[in-house]
Amino acid sequence: MTSPRIPLGTSGLQVFPLALGGNVFGWTADQEQSFAVLDAYVAAGGNFIDTADVYSAWVDGNRGGESETVIGDWLASRGNRDDVLVATKAGAHPDHRGLSAGAVKGAVDASLTRLRTDRIDLFYTHFDDESVPVEEIVTTLDQLVKDGKVRHIAASNISPERLRASLDFSEREGLARYVALQPHYNLVSRDTYEGALQDTAAAAGLAAVPYYALASGFLTGKYRPGTPVESARSATAGGHLESERGRKVLAALDRVAGERGEEIATVALAWLAAQPTVAAPIASARTVEQLPALLAVAGLRLTDEEIALLTEASA
Repeated sequence: MTSPRIPLGTSGLQVFPLALGGNVFGWTADQEQSFAVLDAYVAAGGNFIDTADVYSAWVDGNRGGESETVIGDWLASRGNRDDVLVATKAGAHPDHRGLSAGAVKGAVDASLTRLRTDRIDLFYTHFDDESVPVEEIVTTLDQLVKDGKVRHIAASNISPERLRASLDFSEREGLARYVALQPHYNLVSRDTYEGALQDTAAAAGLAAVPYYALASGFLTGKYRPGTPVESARSATAGGHLESERGRKVLAALDRVAGERGEEIATVALAWLAAQPTVAAPIASARTVEQLPALLAVAGLRLTDEEIALLTEASA
């Protein structure tokens, strides 16, 4: 049985409908756990791994690059570099902050070293740097593509205006052009993408690869009133219980999941996957046991009625 693949915008890349988030590797998942999760993801047909050079600099004793190092060691030990697509991001690492030409080029070289590879399949600017003109950013990215260090370029955390200006410059000058966008987007955070940013992405044929797809774990359904959860992200996720929207979304997810016999996380990801421009949501798993609910999104198609129910609950 062949694994499902989704076109990633205009890139020509074909990706599994779930991108595996690497933020937990070298943070809440040690190398052994991380290798097990990566092995299980690939065994299930996955081929799209997402990380960033800054993961996980926020942890005491870490410098950033821990996730890329784990992934690089895994790729080297498994000898499967050509079977997976690796996406990483730059702009926030303590040693390479911002998007000046020097910072971006230094960041890419450092990422390639940690990932133990000669190319990055999809390279994102992690956070826009408005002190740098889009012309300089795009020209730098184009050079990285010409040098063969990066295959395709993408953006994250960028305004619609700067995104449009970047695309216009690429087209005008015949330079490498963004093929994807990584927005903050999920059932309890829709205005972070819907509207001008989504419209710009749609008009340009960009693929959206949303992060926080499960709202730091809230949309797995494990956060309930009076139920403590042991997690590094519990404060963020648990906060959604305080909002009427959060409670309404949870009730709608419970209903659809119960009727379909699916996990709540699977339904939440399936709603996201059904939205315009979305190619593959990103979700991370700290343990192999957390993976099946995420992978199941590849086989779940919600009905129009189910999508409408969830959309209304999240309004």
